Parts: sequence; C-alpha cells; structure tokens
Amino acid sequence: VQLQASGGGLVKSGDSLRLSCALSGGTFSNYGMGWFRQAPGKEREYVGAINWSGHISDYADPMKGRFTISRDNAKNTVYLQMNSLKPEDTAIYYCAADEELIPGRLVDEYDFWGPGTQVTVSS
Repeated sequence: VQLQASGGGLVKSGDSLRLSCALSGGTFSNYGMGWFRQAPGKEREYVGAINWSGHISDYADPMKGRFTISRDNAKNTVYLQMNSLKPEDTAIYYCAADEELIPGRLVDEYDFWGPGTQVTVSS
C-alpha cells in the first residue's frame, strides 16, 4: 500500500486549504484513514480520522469546527478540508491508513504512511 498526499502550500492566516491523499496498491475501503501533522521540533500530532465508509469521523479538539475529513472510495482518496487556518497550523501533514475499519488516534495504530505535504500559514 502506498499513500501520496498533495495540496499543501503557503497560505495566509484565515485562508482555507484542501489536502488530498490517494491510496494505491490496496483496497481503499478496507482502511480507516487518518491525518496527522508534525511541526518542527514537535511530536507527530493527531488531526482527525474517518472510518472506512465515511460515515464516522473524529477530530482532535483544536481542529473541531475548522477541519473536515471526507473520503471518496470510488477515487481511493481521502481529503482534509482546512478552514480558518492559523499560523500554529503550520506543519507537515501526513495521511495514514489503518487496517482497523474505525481508526484510532495513536500513531502506532496506523499501518501505512504517506511522505507528507507541507502546509505553511503566514500571519
């Protein structure tokens, strides 16, 4: 299984950005999908996750109300819509696949990782 995230970039505070993550080499609907981020000098942080069908999603508290995760199983792609971005959202964003259909919040629970995409939010 391979994951490839895209859509990162440089935006201003208050802007929106949508990240995409495409899965190949496996059956996408067999995986719960998660998003994590890692800022310089910090540990990898849970952003949110979505179950295999897209009917159940979960978010870390700082992201609730601003970030939305969705998936399109026909396109083997999961999305992270980020609104009202803040400078503290600056990080490398990673998507990950969990063989559990309802994914968890811990890094170690995920089985496959993509290389990440940089998001930089200027003030």
